[in-house]
Amino acid sequence: MNFEEIVEKVRSMKDSIDASNTDFLAVMVTLTGKNGGVFYVEIKDKKVNVEPYEYNDRSCEIVMTPENFLKFIDGKLDPVIAYTTGKLKVKGDLGKALEFSKLLKK
Repeated sequence: MNFEEIVEKVRSMKDSIDASNTDFLAVMVTLTGKNGGVFYVEIKDKKVNVEPYEYNDRSCEIVMTPENFLKFIDGKLDPVIAYTTGKLKVKGDLGKALEFSKLLKK
């Protein structure tokens, strides 16, 4: 799956994300390697937005390979295990990254 397809997959998930208890969360996702790129997921005013741009005012940044990110959003890669094994790197607020992963699981 290429970068654009991954962004579209995340966009297709946004309607299933329950953001009713989240006032603001901005996570920049950096995908490394061959099909890499940068996009962000922002929850603001209980609405989810996904755009293929850098987000400088982010709560945190997660860094993964595209393959691991797909496993992560499909629920096949536990975020805590991914973090402890180095498959997921977090820059910024680790708690916000965990909050992001919980929103994706719902």
